[in-house]
Order: sequence, then structure tokens, then C-alpha cells
Amino acid sequence: MTLSPTARAWLTVGLLWVVALLNYLDRLMITTMRDPLMADITMTDAQFGLLTSVFLWVYGLFSPLGGYLADRFSRRAVIIGSLLIWSLVTWLTGHMHSFEGLLAARALMGLSEACYIPAALALIADHHPGPTRSLATGLHMSGIYTGAALGGVGGYLAEAHGWRAGFHLFGGIGIVYAVVIVFFLRDAAARTTSTTEAPAEKVSATGALAALFRTPAFLVLLLVNALVGVANWGVYGWLPTYLREHFSLGLGAAGMTATGYIQVASFAGVIVGGIWADRWSRRQPNARAVVPAIGYCVVAPCLFLAVTTNLLPLAIAGLLVFGLGRGFFDANHMPVLRSITDQRYSATGYGFLNFIGCITGGLLIFVGGWLKDRAVDLSLIFQFSAVGLLVVGLLLFLISRFPSSREAADRR
Repeated sequence: MTLSPTARAWLTVGLLWVVALLNYLDRLMITTMRDPLMADITMTDAQFGLLTSVFLWVYGLFSPLGGYLADRFSRRAVIIGSLLIWSLVTWLTGHMHSFEGLLAARALMGLSEACYIPAALALIADHHPGPTRSLATGLHMSGIYTGAALGGVGGYLAEAHGWRAGFHLFGGIGIVYAVVIVFFLRDAAARTTSTTEAPAEKVSATGALAALFRTPAFLVLLLVNALVGVANWGVYGWLPTYLREHFSLGLGAAGMTATGYIQVASFAGVIVGGIWADRWSRRQPNARAVVPAIGYCVVAPCLFLAVTTNLLPLAIAGLLVFGLGRGFFDANHMPVLRSITDQRYSATGYGFLNFIGCITGGLLIFVGGWLKDRAVDLSLIFQFSAVGLLVVGLLLFLISRFPSSREAADRR
């Protein structure tokens, strides 16, 4: 298919949007199936939390390797391989009959997804130079939000057809879609022809590590991701259970309330935050860090209010603000990384950011289960997360003060 560079760039976003949706639907679907899953397979709440934690730990641990593979070889091939393995493991999850089997399947799921996000966001950044980068990144991330929102469907499917049905269905859909993107997804030609970038095959692991970890702004961004991981996965892992118990909601209603409102607001956030940052960056080079910094400084008190109120509408309002701020951050995450580091190592760098966020997020999910087994109110987790997000906002303001020289190189 012969397309103009602009059409190819936006087609890439559209194709990867569906992959992002499938990835996150599977991640969060299991959190909405607590009751039928625990009725079928004996486990404690700590073990139930561990199903998500082990996914995150494996996903995080292998994300730097997945990112390096995407920098070293074809990003397209890495993405297609990741989707094929994801589809098979999703289908197999529905055939597990023991806690140990489920745990192994979730670990394999983490391994399959470790290669996707770093490669996808780097490929989008390759196709979209500065003027459209935040919006393109944000549109792709809206696929994640849609998948996370549809994760609540898992509760309804589990109620109607058993918890296994969703895994069988979406595993099959993934295999079919992998065949589709084989024909339409392409690597960016500029990646190997630009005079400002070395060809992908010359990227080395030692060069990537040295370039990333001698950059102070990247080290600050690692801390940002650690705190964002705690907040996001604490909310995603335990909010359905908290809402069900605190507001006496049904399984499906709690799942959709926990995922739907946040993801709808996040969808709006990536569009607004992406357009705002793209336009503001024409006058203010560090706008892509300032926009999410503003967002999280507003989010922190609203999230704290959402998990300390006894009024469901007020809680929902706080979750909407949380989703909006998360969208501001996600639309500008890879663009901020590209602006402070060598663009040749952007997928590797994102892999390390994923690593730290998933390790801390997975730890908090496990701690949540441990606390729940000891009758500690889950709202404590969310209050801690709110304080962490305020720190994130301040750290992003700090990052905005670092030079933004790489984005200028991207535009040349």
C-alpha cells in the first residue's frame, strides 16, 4: 500500500490503537472477576493480588530488554511477535484450573507485553516529528483507556458465562488482528535514513545504558514513573473491590465504575493534554513536562477526596479528575523522554521507565491484598497514592527546567 508519510503516520496510530486496547483489556479484566474466580479456584486475597503483581513484575523486569530489541531491530517485528504471544497466552489463561497455573499464565502475559509499549510508542514517535507527537501519542494511549474501561466487561462476562469466557474470546480476536497488522504496519523510513540518527542496527546495549543513566533528567523521570506506577496500579488493582465493599455495588457495576469513569476522563485528557502541549511547545520548549505537572498537582487533592468520602457522586467526580490528569501525563510521556535523551535509545529508555513503574505498582497491589487479609481499609492505599501524585507534579516541574535539546534534533 502506497501512502503519503502523513497518512502512514496516522494509520500507524490507528493500527496500534487496537493492540493497546487488547493489551489493557486483558490486564484489568481479571481484577473485575474476583468473586467467580476465587469461587472456582481457591486462593486468598493476597494471592488474588499476586496474579496482577506477578504480571507487572515480569512485565517490568523484561521491559528494558523489550525496548532494546525495538531499538536494535525492527519495531514492527517486535510488535507483531508480542501480539501473537499475547493472544496465545490469553487464550491459555482461560484453560487454567489451579492458582499455580494462573500465576504462570500471568507471568507469561507479562513477558509478551514487555515488548509492546516501548516499541509502539517509539514507532509512533518515529512517524510523528515534533508538531504532532503529543497528540499522536495521546491518541494511541486512548486505546489503553478504552481497553481498561472495557476491562469492566470481564465482570459481566464472568457473571453470564463464567470467568473463562472472556479470555477465550479476546485471545482469538488477538490472533486474527495480528494477521491484519502484518499487511499494514510499517517501520518508519526516517529511522534509517535520517542524518541525525544512527541506523537501528548500530544501537548497542552499553551505549544505551551509558547515554540514559548519565542523564539527570532521565533519573528524575524514573522516580516519577515509580510514583505513577504506585498510584495507577493501586487504583486499577483494588478500586473495583473497594467500590463494591464501600458503596455496596454489584460485581459488574463496581468493575465499570472503577474503570469506566477514569478511562473516559483519560480519553479526554490525552486529547486535551496532547493538543495543549503540542501548541504550547511551539513557544515553550518544555511544555510537554509542564502540562502533566499542572495536571497532577490538581489530581492529588481530588483523588484524596474521592477515597475519603461516603458520597458516590463525589467519589466519581474525584476519579474523573484523576483520569483527566493521567491523560495529560500519558500523552506527553514518550515526548518528554524523547526531549531529554538520545532518540536512538527511546524504546530502551521507555522500557526502564516501565520497569520501575511496574515493579512499584505490582508491589503495592500485593501489599493491598496483604492489608486486606488483615482487615485494613483499602482507602489507605489510595490516600498514599494521592500524596505520591503531588510529588510527581513537583518532579515534572523540575524536569521542565532541564534543557530540551533532543526535540530540536528531532525536528531537523
